[in-house]
Amino acid sequence: MIARVASLPREIRQYLLVTGNYWAFTLTDGALRMLVVLYFYSLGYSAFDVAMLFLFYEFFGVVTNLLGGWLGARLGLNRTMNLGLGLQIVALAMLLVPVAWLSVPWVMAAQALSGIAKDLNKMSAKSAIKTLVPQGESGHQALYRWVALLTGSKNALKGVGFFLGGLLLTLIGFQGAIAAMAIMLALVLGTSLMKLEGDLGRAKAKPRFREILSKSRAINILSAARMFLFGARDVWFVIALPVFLATQFGWDHWLVGGFMAGWIMAYGGVQALAPRITGRHAGRDAAIAWAAGLAAIPALIAIGLDWQPHLVLLGGLLLFGVVFAVNSSLHSFLIVKLARADGVSLDVGFYYMANAMGRLAGTLLSGWLYMNAGLSATLWVSSAMLVAAVAVSLALPREP
Repeated sequence: MIARVASLPREIRQYLLVTGNYWAFTLTDGALRMLVVLYFYSLGYSAFDVAMLFLFYEFFGVVTNLLGGWLGARLGLNRTMNLGLGLQIVALAMLLVPVAWLSVPWVMAAQALSGIAKDLNKMSAKSAIKTLVPQGESGHQALYRWVALLTGSKNALKGVGFFLGGLLLTLIGFQGAIAAMAIMLALVLGTSLMKLEGDLGRAKAKPRFREILSKSRAINILSAARMFLFGARDVWFVIALPVFLATQFGWDHWLVGGFMAGWIMAYGGVQALAPRITGRHAGRDAAIAWAAGLAAIPALIAIGLDWQPHLVLLGGLLLFGVVFAVNSSLHSFLIVKLARADGVSLDVGFYYMANAMGRLAGTLLSGWLYMNAGLSATLWVSSAMLVAAVAVSLALPREP
């Protein structure tokens, strides 16, 4: 097996290393989220306190993607990826202190560090693909397949991480689970330091700090569309949906968590299969068409929610997941395709900064809208955001 891997082309070996790093990090990221929710809720923290633990995690995603792309172009993507792994180990170590020290500010700080680590790792992995796709393959199909596989496997493993967190908490307790994940990531970091190439993604001319803002019209338009796209998902999925399932359907916490984890795993699987679903149609027009189809789904769920709530909501959620997964893969491919070859992480970092802004806005709106107007309101706002994503995408340049 080792001999077969060693005989692979350099680009494939580096891609496998990047993907392995991303997979390992994603497992711990999903597991840590579930561990924090379950453990601190069991300690008597209120639901609001638990939600606050993740506030900085989301906020620092905006900052990290913006600055991380600049760092990746100056230092190399291997260094930003390894820095992300190292910061996650530090964040895990912060949670190994005695239980009496685990105050809300301390855990928020650890989660902030974990959020920085996550986005450094993700930005590095997505940017690295641009430099590793073999040259000479026409139609960008190879790039599309590689991006879809990385993106889809990440989300599938995030769902696995949710299950892993609950399992580890049951078997070896909170601190045992945290220590086990820190040890695993330390081994991954050691391998990455030895094997990942030092000049991966480094720009030939070191970019100035003012270049963190994209100068490309296409990148700016795509980033705005991405912000609306992910805001439209999180405005009803992150808080409103699980609370509705628990309060209106009477599901217990394990059933809600298991269902959400299963949805994310299936969503990741569809993302990985997106090139087969769309075929060779993976450009501007495909992104607009799939987003337009997605915009109708939340509105239809809102209309039918009073008719057959179980059937409409769960069936609509599954349909939304499939269509959203294809949208996400198309967008992930387009940003890597449109990004400049030299200093790719600058464009990718700016784009995922917009992604993080959408998630943050969607998360905040999800709680506020549900509290004041219910699930239907979040669904209508989701549909409106998707219409905005379509409108913005119409300004994308047509491909030759």
